[in-house]
Amino acid sequence: MAAEQRSVADRLGLTGPKRERAARFARKFRSNTKAMVGLSLVLLLVLVAVFAPIIAPYPVAETSIEDRTEAPSLEHPFGTDDLGRDIFSRVVMGSRISLYVGFGAISGALVVGAVIGVVAGYSGGIVDEILMRVMDAAMAFPPVLLALTLLVVLGPELSNVVIALAFVYTPYIARVTRSAALAERSEAYVEAAVARGEGNSRIVFSEVLPNCMAPILVQGSLNVSFAILAEASLSFLGLGAQPPRPSWGLMINTGRGFMETAPWMLLFPALAIGIAVVGFNMLGDGLRDVLDPKVEAIE
Repeated sequence: MAAEQRSVADRLGLTGPKRERAARFARKFRSNTKAMVGLSLVLLLVLVAVFAPIIAPYPVAETSIEDRTEAPSLEHPFGTDDLGRDIFSRVVMGSRISLYVGFGAISGALVVGAVIGVVAGYSGGIVDEILMRVMDAAMAFPPVLLALTLLVVLGPELSNVVIALAFVYTPYIARVTRSAALAERSEAYVEAAVARGEGNSRIVFSEVLPNCMAPILVQGSLNVSFAILAEASLSFLGLGAQPPRPSWGLMINTGRGFMETAPWMLLFPALAIGIAVVGFNMLGDGLRDVLDPKVEAIE
């Protein structure tokens, strides 16, 4: 086992202190129940999305008026909707939309927000004031309301949902990154880099930003769940994925009119959203526990 860990570390280029830190992180992560359960749920969701065309037994747009609003059965495990479409197939294929929006939006927010936050935190002064006031102005609006406003301007397309949610969550990433950069800029390694004559851009992106990654990753993993929930809300309101795309939010919007006669139309996409949100939240909480320096210091 030790030889296997060494070979993995060698392939990743981890030697000395880096290897020890990686091994310590792996041990703490495996011993954290929330992190492992969250990771398992997220990996399950990713696997379902990757192999969705194989898992889904029916085409998502295939209608059958004779089979509409059928209860769950062996032929249709999650039942059928008002157009006779297989709900199981649509829930499985809908995982692709949710992950596309969740990962796409937060990836964009991480890139832009991390750059804004680290520049503001390291620079301080007027640069910090200007950047943070802009971020505060964006955070003054409720996320879904701001996304709705942007989508009214951009149009109800899935790619526009990614852009709108990336804009919405950028200030949250920027705030977290700024706080970490403020703590890091007074560290000895930054003073050493300044003494060596390194430029500010090199210090910011090569020295400070890598040491701010722990809180950024935690915030990012938590925000993926919020982005998935926001996409479902926007699709529910008709500004996200458009029919016949199998968005979970769109399926809930359709199913709410059949709550008494065919509750499975609403139940199963809602459960899928719940599993995704719980998985990413537990993963984020677990990462926060594992990467928290206070916990590490106590141990």
